[in-house]
Amino acid sequence: MNDVIVIGAGPAGVSCAKRLAENGFSVKVFDKRAEIGAPKRCGEGISESSQRLLGKIPDKCIAQKIRGARLYAPDGRYLDAILSEGGFVLERKVFDKWLAEEAVKAGATVQANTFISDLIRDSRGYFVGVKGEFLGNEFEEKAKVIVCATGAESPLRTKALGVFSKVNLVDSCIQYEMANVDVVPDLIHIYLSSVLAPRGYVWVFPKGEHRANVGLGIIPQEKKPKAYMDEFLKLHPEIGKGSILEVNAGCVPVGGMVENMVANGFVLCGEAANHVNPIHGGGIKEAVISGQMAADVITECLKKNDVSKTALSKFNELWWKERGNHLKKVEKLRETLEKLSDSDLNDLVDALKPEDIIDFTRGAKLSVLAKVLMRKPRLVSIARHLL
Repeated sequence: MNDVIVIGAGPAGVSCAKRLAENGFSVKVFDKRAEIGAPKRCGEGISESSQRLLGKIPDKCIAQKIRGARLYAPDGRYLDAILSEGGFVLERKVFDKWLAEEAVKAGATVQANTFISDLIRDSRGYFVGVKGEFLGNEFEEKAKVIVCATGAESPLRTKALGVFSKVNLVDSCIQYEMANVDVVPDLIHIYLSSVLAPRGYVWVFPKGEHRANVGLGIIPQEKKPKAYMDEFLKLHPEIGKGSILEVNAGCVPVGGMVENMVANGFVLCGEAANHVNPIHGGGIKEAVISGQMAADVITECLKKNDVSKTALSKFNELWWKERGNHLKKVEKLRETLEKLSDSDLNDLVDALKPEDIIDFTRGAKLSVLAKVLMRKPRLVSIARHLL
């Protein structure tokens, strides 16, 4: 029997597995994809400060070093927000494999192309194993703790905890990796518009000279993301002239963070628990924090030989204290911005400083934005919601 089985070899799952293996526990990671990291479902951006959690990210994983972000208003004006510490646009297919290799080096076992179809409970109601299939062969495997790090679309989290993503709290996304595009390569480019990307935004993340991920996220509706992408590319011929090398699509949670993430012998973490920054949808850093935090709590519980819901609930307390309450503030910012018209967004560019933008995405200084909004009488109620 394993100490822990982890379902999902994304950043949350392998970060959890690595930490547990380093702590001396036997860990097996199953992932349904034939190749770890592929297909990518991500804009591939990450802050340089994430290396404090991950260790130094190898050069082979990095497509482009980033100085900051250029934020465009609907009328084309923009602000450049330069970060004190920059960031990277990754090659996720390489990065995810590197993370998995690091977990394996620490002592974990990783197995791709393995579909986990069900969870096993014992007579006490504890989760004690999984049922799955590997290359046509069905199997069962047991463990003291099951970690679900499957992302936001897996039914396993629903079976275990009744968790599901509400339609109004996910963004529907499409992304093209494109060649022969012309953008400033050391900035990520964010385009705000309630017309071009309702509730979301358009992003252009450079991956070297003349190559970039070009994507957008919108609130799910009858008009599909591709139609909005077509409109954006027509308006921006410097990007629209490019060739499409890869197409990615999917859903990203932008709120609805799970209150309770544990059951007897079971822990939910990463995007499966909607641990994503609600304003920009970035999930890598939050996934790593979530996975490592879960591993620390599981370590404590295994050492005490108590993996009950009560014991594992420390993960709920820790995560909400360290990340959840902060991300709730960011969710309020997202709820505020989605109520603004393109005219309102244009006005914000005049009223805000670049450093304000950086603070907002971190859930800080939201009172500054509220004061700006209060200059328009019809936006006073929106500003109050923010506060």
